[in-house]
Amino acid sequence: MQISKKALGISPSLTLGIDALSKEMKQAGKDVVGFGAGEPDFDTPAYIKEAAVAAIGEGKTKYTPASGILELKQAVCDRYKNKFGLEYAPAQVVVSSGAKHSLFNTFAAILNPGDEVIIITPYWLTYPELVKMADGVPVFVEAREEDGFAPCSADIEAAVTKKTRAIIVNSPSNPCGCVYSEKCLREIARLAEKHDLYIVADEIYDELIYTGKAMSIAMMSDDAKARTIIVNGMSKAYAMTGWRIGYTIAPAEVAKVMGSYQSHSTSNPCSIAQYASVAALTGPQEDKARMVEVFASRSRLMAGLINAVPGMSCREPEGAFYIFASIRGLIGKKYRGEVITGSVKFAELLLENELTAVVPGIAFGADDYIRLSYATSEENIKKGLARIEKFCREVED
Repeated sequence: MQISKKALGISPSLTLGIDALSKEMKQAGKDVVGFGAGEPDFDTPAYIKEAAVAAIGEGKTKYTPASGILELKQAVCDRYKNKFGLEYAPAQVVVSSGAKHSLFNTFAAILNPGDEVIIITPYWLTYPELVKMADGVPVFVEAREEDGFAPCSADIEAAVTKKTRAIIVNSPSNPCGCVYSEKCLREIARLAEKHDLYIVADEIYDELIYTGKAMSIAMMSDDAKARTIIVNGMSKAYAMTGWRIGYTIAPAEVAKVMGSYQSHSTSNPCSIAQYASVAALTGPQEDKARMVEVFASRSRLMAGLINAVPGMSCREPEGAFYIFASIRGLIGKKYRGEVITGSVKFAELLLENELTAVVPGIAFGADDYIRLSYATSEENIKKGLARIEKFCREVED
């Protein structure tokens, strides 16, 4: 029987794969420390859960409009007005089953077969797969660690062709933890205007910033706002990963297409989760603020420990909850006779021998790095980094 060539061309998620393997080992009774999949280790705040229970009690369990309830769309608009000074109408908002679903809708709405999308490397591993699922072509532009993982505008412009339709901007970044400066955002906005490109702004981590302030690229100019499709959601800032609510804010004509597409592909996202999300956005924000403080403390702790490990180094994150650590000093060397050929081999040997799970950087387009999430306790961070240091001290030339 035939299987779709396009479907066969989609790679499975390495982050979820490593996380699944580490969980299997834990269930087998092994003391595994996991720095894998990215979700807050905090519970969803009580007031949000109470709003969900109330919604069930009030019978809000039926279909909603395919693109989401008006109350949530308005709450999203109010958030962007209050946080960034950006005015949007509810008709520009499409609520989906998570930010990943929102990105899927975005590329389905704006790409035709063969259209190119510029992706900054290192990238969140799902971006190129989503572009390919929409019959687009990923085009990669490298951002260097010495530049703070911020892309060079000349490199971006050199990658633009007649087929280029969009550029993805992810700040704060997964996997790098960097936050783009206003200068960087303005340069990207200028290039998008010059070459008439969509800007797909993944802002899912915009509440998790430890240095500087949050900025949306849509703030850079009226033109930037008009061509930007913002992607965001509830998962990271409100510890609501399992609730699966994401959203886009887009030009009205794009939002309309996405809404129509979603009406046939999935219909509305979960009604209960939508009402809980209204409460999250409009209710008290103290839980979120405390979580950000804890993440900031953990980021400093983890960065300090990594930079003390022989053969490894990293930049201290500015946002999100990841560290992208260089293992260049270890590649080509041997651990107990086995050559560390790249990030996958490093991650496999580390998990097998020191029961510590990290994500290979090759999944993000950078094979001489690994990603570690500090969405885990300080105790686990110290334990896991002690194991990583022990592993690296056993590496030989």
